[in-house]
Amino acid sequence: MTPATENSPNGDSTPIQAIVYRSPTCGCCGNYFSYLKKSGFEVETEWAQDNEERRTRFGIPNDLASCHTTVVGDYVIEGHVPVEAIRKLLEEKPALRGIAMPGMPSGSPGMPGAKRGEFVIYAINKEGAEDVFMKI
Repeated sequence: MTPATENSPNGDSTPIQAIVYRSPTCGCCGNYFSYLKKSGFEVETEWAQDNEERRTRFGIPNDLASCHTTVVGDYVIEGHVPVEAIRKLLEEKPALRGIAMPGMPSGSPGMPGAKRGEFVIYAINKEGAEDVFMKI
């Protein structure tokens, strides 16, 4: 099984569907798209020119903003979130809107450079409040 099927929302080996909302001019968004595909996700792209409108529509607080938004099932994933965090989200099924890793951290999936310290992934609850979801 690939990392994206072992925790399928259906409980079987079907690939997890992901939609990445990204700008056509952003290279790191394309790299993240490829990272998800290589991790076994079935990925589609939706071109989004207006990042602020997209974040508002999905209920992502401005301080957790990044350059792209991914939708997996009923969850929103903001930014260059590692697959480990997405798998944890899908396995635990918390009552959240989604998770986010703000900015464009060096060494994160889809970003060049070396990783510097821990990646902090934040939970976004249904009201838009945030808390630490996990650190990698």
